[in-house]
Amino acid sequence: MSSDSDSTPAHIAIIMDGNHRWAKKRHLPGAAGHRAGAKRLRQIAEACADSGVENLTLFAFSTENWQRPSREVNLLMDLMRHVMENDLAELHKREVRLRVIGDRSRFAPDIQKKMRECEEMTQDNRKLNLSVAVNFGGRWDIIRAAQELAKRVQAGELEVDAINEQSFAACTSMAELPNPDLLIRTGGEHRVSNFLLWDLAYTELYFTETYWPDFDAQHLQRAIDEYASRIRRFGGR
Repeated sequence: MSSDSDSTPAHIAIIMDGNHRWAKKRHLPGAAGHRAGAKRLRQIAEACADSGVENLTLFAFSTENWQRPSREVNLLMDLMRHVMENDLAELHKREVRLRVIGDRSRFAPDIQKKMRECEEMTQDNRKLNLSVAVNFGGRWDIIRAAQELAKRVQAGELEVDAINEQSFAACTSMAELPNPDLLIRTGGEHRVSNFLLWDLAYTELYFTETYWPDFDAQHLQRAIDEYASRIRRFGGR
C-alpha cells in the first residue's frame, strides 16, 4: 500500500443529493429538481470517463426512498425509464458498461426488463464501469452477504473458520470492483446515509454544498483535486 495518493481515483462513488432543494430555491416544483438531476447523471458519467476514472457508482434510489410520497416515487420511476431509454445509447458509444445493483424485485416488470437489456447491451464495454444503486442499502447488502455465507456453511461448502474479509466481500454487490477511493456527497449533508457501508471503510469523503443538478465537470475536478492532495495510509504510517 502506498502512502501517496494517485492524482485520479480509480473508483468514485457519489450520493446525488439536493434535487428537491435545488427546485425549491428556484420556486419550482420538486419534479423539476429530479428532472434536472437526471440530466446531470450522464454528464458526470462522461466526465469521469474523460478524466480516466475507471469506476463510478451512483446512489440513485435507496431502500428508504420508498417512504417518500407516492407521486414522487412514481416520478422517480418514470425518470429511471427515461434515462435508460434516452441516455444509455450515448453512454454505450463512449464504452461505458452499466451495472444495476440493489434489490430489483420491487420494481415494475418493464423497468426490470430494461435494466437487463441495458446491462446486456453494454456488458463488453471497458472504458468506465458505471454502477447504479437502486433500491439499495448498505445494511441490506451486508445482510444479503451474511445470508449467502450462512447457506454455504449450512450446505457443507464452507467452514465457519474460513470466513474472512475476502470471502465476505466476494458476496457483496460490489464484489467485482475495487473499493471506492473517493465518495462525493452533494447537497451539503455530511453523512453516508446507508450507502456502501462495507466498501467505504477507507474511502476518502468529500462533501460539497452544491446541489446535484448544479454539480458539473468542474465541480467533479475540484473533488478529484482535493482527493489528490490527501495522503492515504490505510491505518499505517
